[in-house]
Amino acid sequence: MFDLMILAPIGAVAALAYAFILSRRVMSQSEGTDLMKKIAASIRSGANAYLKRQYKGVAVFFVIMGVALVGLAFAGLVNVFVPVAFVVGGFFSGLSGYLGMTIATNANARTANAAQHSLNSGLKVAFSAGAVMGFTVVGLGMLETSLWYYFLRFYYSALPVDQQAQMIASAMVTFGMGASAMALFARVGGGIFTKAADVGADLVGKVEAGIPEDDPRNPAVIADNVGDNVGDVAGMGADLYESYSGARLSAAALAVSAGFGFTGMALPMALAAIGIFASIIGSIFVKTNEDASQKQLLSALRRGTYIAGGLVAVGAFALIYFTLGMEYIGLYGAIISGLVAGILIGYFTEYYTSDTYKPTQKLAATSVTGPATVIISGLSLGMISTFIPVIIVSISVIVSFYVSGGAADFNAGLFGIALSAVGMLSTLGITLATDAYGPVADNAGGIAEMAGLGEEVRERTDALDSLGNTTAATGKGFAIGSAALTALALIASYIDQIKLIAPDYSFDLSIMNPPVLIGTFIGGMLPFVFAAFTMESVGTAAQSVVKEVRRQFKEIPGLMEGTAEPDYASCVDLCTKSAQKEMIPPAILAVVAPLVVGLVLGVKGVTGMLAGSTVTGFALAVMMSNAGGAWDNSKKHIEAGNLGGKGSENHKAAVVGDTVGDPFKDTSGPAINILIKLLSIVSIVFAAVVVNFSLIK
Repeated sequence: MFDLMILAPIGAVAALAYAFILSRRVMSQSEGTDLMKKIAASIRSGANAYLKRQYKGVAVFFVIMGVALVGLAFAGLVNVFVPVAFVVGGFFSGLSGYLGMTIATNANARTANAAQHSLNSGLKVAFSAGAVMGFTVVGLGMLETSLWYYFLRFYYSALPVDQQAQMIASAMVTFGMGASAMALFARVGGGIFTKAADVGADLVGKVEAGIPEDDPRNPAVIADNVGDNVGDVAGMGADLYESYSGARLSAAALAVSAGFGFTGMALPMALAAIGIFASIIGSIFVKTNEDASQKQLLSALRRGTYIAGGLVAVGAFALIYFTLGMEYIGLYGAIISGLVAGILIGYFTEYYTSDTYKPTQKLAATSVTGPATVIISGLSLGMISTFIPVIIVSISVIVSFYVSGGAADFNAGLFGIALSAVGMLSTLGITLATDAYGPVADNAGGIAEMAGLGEEVRERTDALDSLGNTTAATGKGFAIGSAALTALALIASYIDQIKLIAPDYSFDLSIMNPPVLIGTFIGGMLPFVFAAFTMESVGTAAQSVVKEVRRQFKEIPGLMEGTAEPDYASCVDLCTKSAQKEMIPPAILAVVAPLVVGLVLGVKGVTGMLAGSTVTGFALAVMMSNAGGAWDNSKKHIEAGNLGGKGSENHKAAVVGDTVGDPFKDTSGPAINILIKLLSIVSIVFAAVVVNFSLIK
């Protein structure tokens, strides 16, 4: 019989090869004038310096955790391969972010220069750079999975086939902890950096000094552009690498539990490979006209995503039909439910955050009465926007469960839910491309402003930047939705892991069981505490940047007149130091909480905690991301000439709202989706510790 798993390394090679071709295409473009090259080099240098410092700090954490895991492995409490997999997963996650950031910092000036020729030229360069990120993430994710699978297949080759599958699946589902930990550091640290710089630049530059966004006189402008790359590119790449891996590994483990053996284990990998080829084809169709409106630009990006989704739908049917037969065609329904759910979440995120629709236009109109009403209305918009994504995910879960045969076989239903998460993430190559495109376009606009490229070029980069705000919000909605489904699959994997460790363990997961109830309360609280940590971190870091920008405006002669150059490096350094310091408490919370809850409340308490954190974390992440996106685009709506335009009192009110929204959408919101998955993965890894040493059994 054909080995489906072979599609994983084939897909990995195809994705990485396509990413390489696109990167060569981007690098063949001109960076423009000497001034443009100088600005781009400053951004690139700041981004590389930040990542270098971050990876050094994170390396200490990985060494400490690696040593602890080695000790637990020798004690027989974790799989012997977990310590190595922890380091390898963290390395690949960090590498995906680094490579994505590298191409982004090389594409920003090239996008600005291309925009001098036409809007479509600028779009091509920015989207190609985003696609490099997208296909690098999926390529590296599939490569790591393939290497581990074939190694473990060889290692356990002496065991009977059924036992082989169980041992490999059980081992690999624990391998996501390294990627999750790295993703959390990258998202939180990068988010703190970018938003501290952004807040500092906006509050002092746009609100107090009344100078334009990305004005070269602003000392924080380079730090702001650096932040776009370390937070929205490197952080996002590591984040979605972790989601992509977690969904496939949990689906593989649940497939074995459902009795599908190696065929079922290979199914999510084969589906992901189909998604890679579909995304490559879809990306070819992303193009637009010179006089394109925002809706037409959105349509250009949607076209590629919808084509990729359609091809996955066709390929998934063939995959199920020829491997499992019509008897299990319900699994195809589960895949489609996840695919459709992802598209719908993306659409409704766009509806609530794009200024081409009424919610954000209404939000912009509240600026007439000042920043307070902007903030009140933005919070309201974010809260109401949670309704539809929650309903969509709920429908996807129940459809996936029952069409997969969950009524007759509970494990088969769980496998269906896991497959729906893989279906949602199957087009990640092109979905992430549309997301990562945004920071490149944003940087291009900044470079165009600082290099004085002219009004026509700035209009084109502003159009690309505004589109990027919408696609970024859509991408975050997509990531959060997939995180919810993946977290549910990981909770099921946790219960399976407990059953494997302690076959006679008696589960009583009734909500009225005190450990379960207490665990649910604690889990429901954790996303709020985590968000508080990250919001406070941004506030603390931003204060130092605000003070530094004010100092330079006051103390550097000729700065405001444009005859002197600000000290950009000092703001970059402040953001870097703050991010490194402030990212530690949230990371510790995510790792320590499952252990503490497990050792006190036992397995039942952990299960409640995972359920509670998934429910509140999903809703809170959607609320924060959408509110932040709407605040941002309401500001852009005014800057486009509506409601008084740039520099008006309405604009200043909208800038305040956007400043509040920045850590919402780029730090706390996106990081929560990592939190809910990391809690599950840490629980799975330390399941044996909890079983053996908990106070409440």
